[in-house]
Amino acid sequence: MSARLLLLEDDPAIARTVAYALERDGLAVTHSLLVHDARQQLQRARFDLLVLDVGLPDGSGLDLLRDVRNAPPTAALPVLMLSAHGEEIDRVLGLELGADDYLTKPFSPRELAARVKALLRRAGHGNGNGHTAAAPAATATALFHDDEAGQRISLRGQALPLTRREYRLLSHLLRGAGRIHSRDTLLAAAWGDDSESTDRTVDTHIKTLRAKLREVAPGREYISTHRGMGYCLDI
Repeated sequence: MSARLLLLEDDPAIARTVAYALERDGLAVTHSLLVHDARQQLQRARFDLLVLDVGLPDGSGLDLLRDVRNAPPTAALPVLMLSAHGEEIDRVLGLELGADDYLTKPFSPRELAARVKALLRRAGHGNGNGHTAAAPAATATALFHDDEAGQRISLRGQALPLTRREYRLLSHLLRGAGRIHSRDTLLAAAWGDDSESTDRTVDTHIKTLRAKLREVAPGREYISTHRGMGYCLDI
């Protein structure tokens, strides 16, 4: 079955070019001109990936991204942001809100298609062109088991000796595997919005998490550091 994409873009010419490039690779594209329409599409149908423009007549794709990440049915959807702005603050804000990738206009449709397919492969959707791979890569669900009721996580069937904070950190990373999570986001997930803990606290706990993961899977680093941006759980 073809992967289904929702494209939020108010420029008809750009939308046609993007849709053509993606459909040529066997992907099914639904196009919305407005944030309001995109929200309705998300309620009516299931999508495998979202491509969202930042500046829209009735709002911002960043607002929709925030809604998507806060709604359990869509929280893990891969999201690629588009923007006419080259300012770093737009890119940083999008990534902090949970965007998986970012392209600044003007961009090459071929590059966009390549990035979309890479995100789909990372999310476990076949080989990125709508067809299921014969031997799909291991997913977060296959490698890790998160017992939310007991607040325990197992890796390859072996329970990890996690503290309460470490459990919350790893559980949050698992729910967004493949995405970069800012230190502020991880701090809020494990300590709460009112915590007086600092970024350094997150770094320290990530270090101990890595050590415990390494004990179960020597030679494999699951948590990667993205300088100036945060941490990502790589599966």
